[in-house]
Amino acid sequence: MAMTMTGEYTIPADRQTVWNALNDQDVLAASIPGCESFEKKSDTEFSAVATVKIGPVKAKFKGDVTLSDIDAPNSYRISGQGQGGVAGFAKGGATVSLKDGEDGGTVLTYDVEAHVGGKIAQVGQRLINGAAKKTADQFFENFRNRLSPDQNAA
Repeated sequence: MAMTMTGEYTIPADRQTVWNALNDQDVLAASIPGCESFEKKSDTEFSAVATVKIGPVKAKFKGDVTLSDIDAPNSYRISGQGQGGVAGFAKGGATVSLKDGEDGGTVLTYDVEAHVGGKIAQVGQRLINGAAKKTADQFFENFRNRLSPDQNAA
């Protein structure tokens, strides 16, 4: 089952700070909902373990993430695939772009395409799309909060 998703978020930090955070394993691990581990294997490769719940299906996905088409501090492509055991698999990619926003902030846009298969795909397109959108919103809310001036002062 294929799905696409796009979004735009304003982050209260300058573009270089946002770029650095998008490449920081600790910031990413703290931002990913259900993340159990997130390890940097190289400057462009990471491995991750996250628990995901979509409708009645809950699974631990283990996978690899690769960064490519890097144009620092403007954009990159992130690709990954994960296995969730009997729950199935997920694979896909996203293009993430940054541009200067108002008041010294940064506008982050993303464009995702993904494929899921196995038991998790049987829950239906609407549930999967809803869960994916919720997970993306949680990630960016966590990410934005990590970069907010209040968090930096703490």
